[in-house]
Amino acid sequence: MTTMLETIRPYLTTPYILLALFSIFIAKNQINKFQQNRRISRLGARAPLRTTYLPYGIDFIVETLSYMVKDMNLDIWRHTFNKYGNGGYTIEMVGAERILLTAEPENIKAILATQFKAYGKGAAFHDDWHEFLGDSIFTTDGDQWHNSRQLIRPQFIKDRVSDLDIFEEHSQTVMELLGGNREVNFLDVMFRYTLDAATHFLLGRSVNSLAQPQVAFANAFSNVQRVQSFVARVGALNWAIPRRRMGFYSSLKIVDDFLNQYVEEALSLSAKELEKKTSHDQGYTFLHSIAAHTRNRKMLRDQLIAVLLAGRDTTACTLSWTIYELSLHPEVVAKLRQEIIEHIGLERPPTYQNLKDMKYLQHIMNETLRLYPSVPFNVRLALTDTTLPTGGGPDGTLPIGILKDTPIGYSTLLMQRRADLYPPPESGFPDVETFVPERWDSWTPKSWTYVPFNGGPRLCVGQQFALTEMGYTLVRLFQRFQGVENRMNGEAPGLHADIVLQPGKPLKVAFF
Repeated sequence: MTTMLETIRPYLTTPYILLALFSIFIAKNQINKFQQNRRISRLGARAPLRTTYLPYGIDFIVETLSYMVKDMNLDIWRHTFNKYGNGGYTIEMVGAERILLTAEPENIKAILATQFKAYGKGAAFHDDWHEFLGDSIFTTDGDQWHNSRQLIRPQFIKDRVSDLDIFEEHSQTVMELLGGNREVNFLDVMFRYTLDAATHFLLGRSVNSLAQPQVAFANAFSNVQRVQSFVARVGALNWAIPRRRMGFYSSLKIVDDFLNQYVEEALSLSAKELEKKTSHDQGYTFLHSIAAHTRNRKMLRDQLIAVLLAGRDTTACTLSWTIYELSLHPEVVAKLRQEIIEHIGLERPPTYQNLKDMKYLQHIMNETLRLYPSVPFNVRLALTDTTLPTGGGPDGTLPIGILKDTPIGYSTLLMQRRADLYPPPESGFPDVETFVPERWDSWTPKSWTYVPFNGGPRLCVGQQFALTEMGYTLVRLFQRFQGVENRMNGEAPGLHADIVLQPGKPLKVAFF
């Protein structure tokens, strides 16, 4: 023993100890990698690898953030697949964890529908987003998700969605703001409009931000989403995001204070008073419905933040993208106005059935959502060892092995602009990058190539509400105005995406 100690004593120095520990660390990582590869190979093949050169995939994170801050969110997805996808639209990246990215319809179908129980939000997503979105439908799985959805669903039945008085009241205020050929930032007007309509519809009382802009709330709501977008993009390194310095917590307090006034009003009603109300009562709201179900303030707050995000931001941005495209295509506006005149005239408010019957109006909204899906990319986590149907192997046709807790990022924005998923140009089909509502006259997208509202069990519960609000607003605008002029001097707005896809620059237009 003494001889052995004397032999190794010269090596018991700091440099040698550090070298030994580093060697053990490398060996352990290699063993773990070998075991992981064996588990994956039992499930399926591997996808093309997006090589990373720095620990934790920092080089990929930096590249992604550099595109993000320039509002080039579509470009980073295209660049990544063009460079590393081997001709396909599914890749994987191994840094701190294995991550897959896909824009393949069959994989998105599996994640959202056919293998729904194998994929979900997961614990990590819930933890990252919990401070903002709580335990709402956007952050939960299983029974908790199902219960939240059941709470929300009754508010969006046809009888309530087809009650258009709320849209009429607030759209009239919008038109007063737009009159006189005055230049406006249309996105700002739409954020205020949809906030007023959403609070009126869901909470029973509008905040009237069109008349008195809710600047503090709007700025805080946007900033919380901005910080969350950074958190989502840096993955396992999100602890490094300086949330406090970026104003996350102060902004979140403003948002919560805004919501809590409604929560307190609902809780001021006794259980007997809430029980007396029915869905047919004047003034019965979404908040009354969930307050009758629970007196838990946090649950009320979490459901409110979810429906407010969905009801305000997605519709505001889609309407803004529609007006942006219409400002560049006066011939589309003229055709829309002709349809409005034929179906309704230029004075009478449209009915719910009118909106459904106006095919060109529907084509305009479909075309906008094809080019600008509200949520341009999303993430699901494998809840168990499973597979993705395609993208693996040398030719990209084999199923991919997916281990439990593997994140899968998917992009509807890229998928819906993939030229190979459409009829070829020589058939006369318009360029997929251009805004052409007429393409919908005789064309139906292939299954799972057009999913602006997601699909499967998590299909957007407010889809009809959003389409009705958008259709009603467009009809009333172009009953009043003959056209809309683009005032951006040829500048592209950029594709900005924190959570919802929106113009990255002020959307300057004037109605005449």
